[in-house]
Parts: sequence; C-alpha cells; structure tokens
Amino acid sequence: MKRRVVVTGMGVVSVLGYDIEEFYKNLLDGKNGVSLIERWDTTEHSVKIAGEIKDFDPADHFERNEYKRLDRFTQYALVAAKSALEDSKINLEKVDGDRFGVITGSGIGGMETYQDNHKKLLEKGPRRVSPLFIPMMIPDIAAGRISMKWNLRGPNYTTVSACASSGHAVGNAYRTIQYGDADIMIAGGAEAVITDLAIAGFSNMKALSTRNDDPEKASRPFDNDRDGFVMGEGAGMLILEEYEHAVKRGATIYAEMAGIGFSSDAKDIVAPDPEGGGAKRAMLAAINDAGIKPEDIDHINTHGTSTPTGDIAETAGIKAAFGDHASKIAINSTKSIIGHLLGGAGAVELIGTIKAVQTNTVHPTINQETPDPMCDLNYTPNKFIERKVDYALSNTFGFGGHNSSILVKKFKG
Repeated sequence: MKRRVVVTGMGVVSVLGYDIEEFYKNLLDGKNGVSLIERWDTTEHSVKIAGEIKDFDPADHFERNEYKRLDRFTQYALVAAKSALEDSKINLEKVDGDRFGVITGSGIGGMETYQDNHKKLLEKGPRRVSPLFIPMMIPDIAAGRISMKWNLRGPNYTTVSACASSGHAVGNAYRTIQYGDADIMIAGGAEAVITDLAIAGFSNMKALSTRNDDPEKASRPFDNDRDGFVMGEGAGMLILEEYEHAVKRGATIYAEMAGIGFSSDAKDIVAPDPEGGGAKRAMLAAINDAGIKPEDIDHINTHGTSTPTGDIAETAGIKAAFGDHASKIAINSTKSIIGHLLGGAGAVELIGTIKAVQTNTVHPTINQETPDPMCDLNYTPNKFIERKVDYALSNTFGFGGHNSSILVKKFKG
C-alpha cells in the first residue's frame, strides 16, 4: 500500500520576498515583480526586462569563502532549503539522515559560472579557468550541496527537463516517500539565468517579451496582447514527509500530496502540442493517480507563460481534460506576477498552489486587459478571489515536450 505524503515546510527566494507569507500576500495583491534589468548593461539587447531579484546579497546568508564557491542558482537553492527546514521545525538530530533525501530541479544550472569562465578562457587562456568551474556549474550541485550542508544521506539527485524540472523533482520525491525509500525529502528547484548570454539566446528565439517601455505589463498570460514570456529567477523548496512520521513529531501540515502526472508531447523541440494533448494527459494522469474525478478539481495554477502559442495550447488541454467543468475551475498564472523561473518555476508555483488550498484563496493573473478569443476560461483576472479549494493542480511544461502536473489536496487528517 502506498504511503501518504504531506507538505510540512516551504521556503522561497523570489522577487516578491523570502518569507512564505509575504510572498503569498504579494501574489494575492498582484504585486508586479518585473522591472528593467540592472545586473548588466542591456544597451545592445532587444530585451531589457526580467523578474530580477535585486536585494539578494550572498554575504547575508554565507561566509565569503563559501559563497564564492557557489553559483547564484545554488545560493538561491540553499537559502530556500534552509527556510523550508526552519519552517518544518524538523530537529535534524532526532531524524534518521539515511531516510532523509533531496531531489532538486534546474533547467540550466550554473549559467553565470559557465559564462564567466568562458570569458576567462577566451580572454586569458585555459589556465585562468577556475578549478571549481565544473562543480559550480553542473545542475545537480544544488541537491548535493543541500545534502552536504545538513548531512542528509537519503536519495539525492537532480531532474533536468527544462521548465518542468522542479515539477518532476517534487513528483519524484513524492514517489520516493510513497514507495518507502525515504521518510522525508527536500524537493524543489532553482534557477538564475538572468545573464546577457541567456537573455540573448531566448530573445533570438523570439520567446521573450520586448515590452521594455512598460515592464510591469510585459508578462500577460492568456491576454490577447501577449508577446512572449519574461525571465524570472529564484528558488522554491518544500519538505515532503510521510504522514505518520509528520504526525508523530507534531508537524504543521500545509497540504497533502495527492497525485502526479507526467507526459510528453512528442511533437517539437520548443513548441507545445497545439491541441494540448500532452497537458491533457499529464493532468488526467495526476487525477487518476489521486483516485478522484476531473470535476473535483477546484483550481489550476497553469504553466501560463504568456507566449502566443503556449497559452492557447494549455487552454485547449484544460478544455479537453475537463469538458464543461473547465469553465468552473479557478485558473491562474503565477508567471504573470514574477516571470518565468524556468527549472525553478514548478516548485515556486506549487507553493502558491498549496497556499491556495490552505487558505481558500486564488491569486490573480494580472495584466488581463484584452480577452483572447482562444483563451476563454476563468483566469482569475487582476484580483484574487476567495473560493473553496479542496483539490488543485500545478502545471509545468518544458522545451522538448516534457509535461508535469502535481495534484495537492486540503489536509483533513
């Protein structure tokens, strides 16, 4: 029999703050996190905007000799993991480290480290490339660093599936506990790719919004005037715990994991299945895994990137999966507020989804001004709503056709 899994801790590093309650309040208020990039000179770039975290100082969180050995994405991951552990109130001296694992997701990993060392190679030669280049850059190092910092000796690895990475990470952590391979898991994702190389690459694909003159209006999922996604950065980490283990130590339980669904579009390297077939299969797989009916779903936190094709495809997938019930679901997109965290998106957005289940509120999709006739569902436009949320899905989809859908439910003992 599969074991029950609950969420007992959450941590976030985001453009809306580092405290979960502050983060969710800002989501409910629709506080926009997109602005002009300040980290580097954007003069020659066609895209000059992002959801850039401007107040993160690694010296506030690490000793200098430590943070100099960590790429920014790993710094974000460690800070979010520390917050999640503190939130869970786990006494690490009283739990079995052999039964405590870590699974993280990152789509790209240490992009800043990669870019900086490539520049050194070209300008100063191979001897100037850092001996720490590889262990700072590789996407799995965040999971490794988390396990080393807190001596967590259970299953430990990283999923890389583009923007679905941390959705897959959380789903795999859930399965790891369900099947008895661990009792507690830190699961989530981190990304930090607001660099001139990454922005140029996505920009030249015509994937990013170029609304540089009005950054706060740039990310507008499902709106008729959307012109691409906005890059974001940060990390989200969750503590998943076997139910009896959590109850025994008197843990606060935020929500219960109910099901996961993974699928592939098998269509294109970047474009989604235009009919939303992969999205449909992932959502229905999660619902089937949970043993409920499509009509039980109250809320969907969508992938909702603000790309012309992606939003239409996801809307089509929701309609195909839910039929007439689709119009009754409170749908939103966290990316409208904080931008797209790529491999970190799934975990950060799942935190928002869990808060919706916990509080019976759904944060808005901001910048909903001009309806798109192809996107005609209830996207919770511009203002949060209060409504019953017993079951909710969080979707993340990635380049290569990777789809993840995580289903959480209200904890009722």
